[in-house]
Amino acid sequence: MHHNFLFDLDQTLLDFHASEYKALGIVLRANGLSFSDEIYRAFKAYNKSLWLELEKGTISRTELFTKRFQDVFVRCKGDTAGLNPLKINDDFIRTMSVNGVLMDGALEFVKNVKETIADARIYIASNGATINAKGRIATTGLDRYIDGLFVSEDMGVTKSDAAFFDICLDQIGEPGSSCIMIGDSLSSDMLGAKNASLDSVWFMPSGDIEEAMKAYDINYCASSFDELYEVLKEWSVSH
Repeated sequence: MHHNFLFDLDQTLLDFHASEYKALGIVLRANGLSFSDEIYRAFKAYNKSLWLELEKGTISRTELFTKRFQDVFVRCKGDTAGLNPLKINDDFIRTMSVNGVLMDGALEFVKNVKETIADARIYIASNGATINAKGRIATTGLDRYIDGLFVSEDMGVTKSDAAFFDICLDQIGEPGSSCIMIGDSLSSDMLGAKNASLDSVWFMPSGDIEEAMKAYDINYCASSFDELYEVLKEWSVSH
């Protein structure tokens, strides 16, 4: 039996927003459109709301990708008449995939987990686009320490659904008791772990932490990679 660590990717190991900001600017300017911090903030907020809708099953991935760039087009200066939002979205995802940015200390942390916790296996469990996840993992060197990658686009189900984790466990080939989910999102990572009856670590918690831990049956919290390492080490000893 292994200790199977299921890590969320964005804002857990990779700085999604740094990659997102850089890629959005590159793609909009390449298409003759304006880019600013204000445009990025609006994109970020609307994009987050759309992903929450996707997690609830109220919109499709195609609708999400279309809507987020239709909204951007309205905010930009420049001629958008001939631009296809899905084509711009594809360009955006490809650009992000070669511009991965690590969270500070993430690579050293993952290396430490892999090398010092007995029988550790590290998996990525992520909502999002596969090319985006694979590309950013490779450009940052995380791929050297990862045993498997689970991305919602490939799996046909989003992370908050227990079915997502059923697929993970089937491919890992070990019981849920050998797994723990680590991530920053209550609505996907922590809810998903709860739905799948997996142990969980809420990374970089904020807000009413005590209430959230009760609501989502969260086992642990950690506010830094040093804290997270100690949590995972403690968990591994008891499992």
